[in-house]
Amino acid sequence: MVFKRLLGSLGVGGPTVDTVLEPGPVRPGGTLAGQVHLKGGGADFDVEHITLELVARVEAEHEEGESEGVVTFDRFTVAGGFRLAEGEERSVPFSVTLPWETPVTELYGQPLGVVLGVRTELSVAGAKDKGDLDPLTVGPLPVQEAILEALGQLGFGFRSTDLEYGRIAGTGQQLPFYQEIEITPSPRYADQVNEIEVTFLANPAGLEVILEADKRGGLFSPGHDSLARFTVGHHESRDWNAEVDGWIRQLTEHRAALGSHAGYGPGQDDHHHEGHRSGPGTVTAVAAGAAGLAVGVVGGMVAAEVVDEVGDFFEGEEEGGEEHEEG
Repeated sequence: MVFKRLLGSLGVGGPTVDTVLEPGPVRPGGTLAGQVHLKGGGADFDVEHITLELVARVEAEHEEGESEGVVTFDRFTVAGGFRLAEGEERSVPFSVTLPWETPVTELYGQPLGVVLGVRTELSVAGAKDKGDLDPLTVGPLPVQEAILEALGQLGFGFRSTDLEYGRIAGTGQQLPFYQEIEITPSPRYADQVNEIEVTFLANPAGLEVILEADKRGGLFSPGHDSLARFTVGHHESRDWNAEVDGWIRQLTEHRAALGSHAGYGPGQDDHHHEGHRSGPGTVTAVAAGAAGLAVGVVGGMVAAEVVDEVGDFFEGEEEGGEEHEEG
């Protein structure tokens, strides 16, 4: 996917930028590579920097209800400090590493409805232009795929997935949002739970797997959420069907302590997500405009950026609204 953009801030005769990503999906923690092609304008220009931003469509809960915004979750300066001559054509190759917690956008080649993008910022002679967005496709890590495959073989079904702004308490989460994969229960558990939400938090050593069940109420008891957390290494060899089935059993039995793996402490079972929103996700409605969501990034990441947008996420039009940043 390619985008081109005349630098409107520089007026007619400014340079153009054409960013091309290498084809195929990348994996969390993997390498994103491509080239930024520049073409000089009607005069010489000093290029101060070329920066790539990783952006995601994220949902958030606030006092007025729910809204969607676009959050920048990493930035990479890939070039700068050179003069682009009038009419000169120059290509800048880049190779950057994705955060380990980068959400998964497809499984077995099928899109999941999660929207990620790469935005190129070109700073020339004091003027900045962010250009348009290039869709970013991310496939699962092998251990993520193995767990999802096991869920499918055990009779669970995919419902939806979305990105939620907030943090999951008691985890090593680094990004300001997390991915929830909502699955329908297998026939074995259909009378016990309405749905199960799966969140993967990857890191260089392995994976935290957070499971949350929306448990059905009984005749004399209301329904409630049950939570469990497990950790696995990237290269562990397990009978994943048996392993995942054991996880689900522990989850439905509402155990707080999970053997040798750290669980959530007392009082964290039902309110573990800071900014958590219950109910099915709506991230597939990517054409909906953001509602002025302003967020900040935790854990020492770059400043989060949220922009109001009108129309499709990857439409090559000017972004509407005001940008917000918080440290």
